[in-house]
Amino acid sequence: MSTAPAVGTGALADALWRAATDGDEHAAVALVRAARDGGLDEETLLLDVIAAVQARVGAEWAAGRLAVTREHAATTVSERVISALAHDRPAAGGPGGPSAGRVAVACVDGEWHALPARLVAEVLRLRGRPVDFLGARTSTAHLVSHLHRTGAEAVLLSGSLPTLLPAAHAAVTACQAVGVPVLVGGRAFGPDGRYAHALGADGWAPDARTAAAVLDRGLALPDPAAARQAVDALPHLADQEYTFVARSRSRLVRQTLAGLEERFPALRAYTGVQRERTAEDLAHIVDFLTAALYVDDPALFSTFLCWTADVLQARRVPAYSVVAGLGLLGESLRDFPRALRLLQAGSAALTDHILPPDPGIDPAAA
Repeated sequence: MSTAPAVGTGALADALWRAATDGDEHAAVALVRAARDGGLDEETLLLDVIAAVQARVGAEWAAGRLAVTREHAATTVSERVISALAHDRPAAGGPGGPSAGRVAVACVDGEWHALPARLVAEVLRLRGRPVDFLGARTSTAHLVSHLHRTGAEAVLLSGSLPTLLPAAHAAVTACQAVGVPVLVGGRAFGPDGRYAHALGADGWAPDARTAAAVLDRGLALPDPAAARQAVDALPHLADQEYTFVARSRSRLVRQTLAGLEERFPALRAYTGVQRERTAEDLAHIVDFLTAALYVDDPALFSTFLCWTADVLQARRVPAYSVVAGLGLLGESLRDFPRALRLLQAGSAALTDHILPPDPGIDPAAA
């Protein structure tokens, strides 16, 4: 969130954190209801308490201090708390106004993290705007069909993973093609919305309050020719490197895993679960490489690699082995200059970011 939390919400967020990570739905709902009844407005509860708890959940998981099962349980509790607040609210929502036209709030196809979009939807409802919340993994075809059926005046599209930028691009251009502007938000679109602009979205918002303000000001209807001209903003796609890497994902992962086993014999003793996790990590690297190829931005790839290194080191896994994996990918993609530049830039950023290899860490412990 770019806005500062309201005074007095810190202690409440701590208490909600404990209830959420304990999986105690009833305690969590009681906490927020008591705070609301005590005078704390619902928008503050949603954005400065529940969203703050979820941000902490993600940070603690990344640092290796919260098991994935507890992360999932905490997220489920947060969703239940939001639902409880919504069910307590009068059906009419807020005061509304002449500018409060119907909007559709959806997640990019493939996006499982629906809670940020749900928060946006609830804030808009609080402000009196009719909202159709379509949830996670909304296919572009279903989204466009919904627009035809309901006549929504705008789409708010949420995405957390840059790997979904191609799918987001397809959704943006499809909505614009039927005359509906698109406001995007979420980490997928970059900290300053750089990828939102690159993909031709009609607006970008870093948080729910900003999204509401943008809608209040009004989103301009897109130029009917925008969908046809959108590809002009990404001329680098003409080299087909993105397409090749995306289609070669499985082969690249297999080749890289085999190469790592040759260079790090300890990997040969991995259990089936360890091999599966290593393959998943390699698949994520390839996915982020393809996303960086799509928008032609080395920073997207390098940022992901450094984040991955932090997660691995928090789990006492040797992050320097990722550098070797990048080298092996480079050997497989030696005929693709843009991919090679991204791999080289990523390797340099990663080398600068990680600590020197720790002799106390056994690669076989990954």
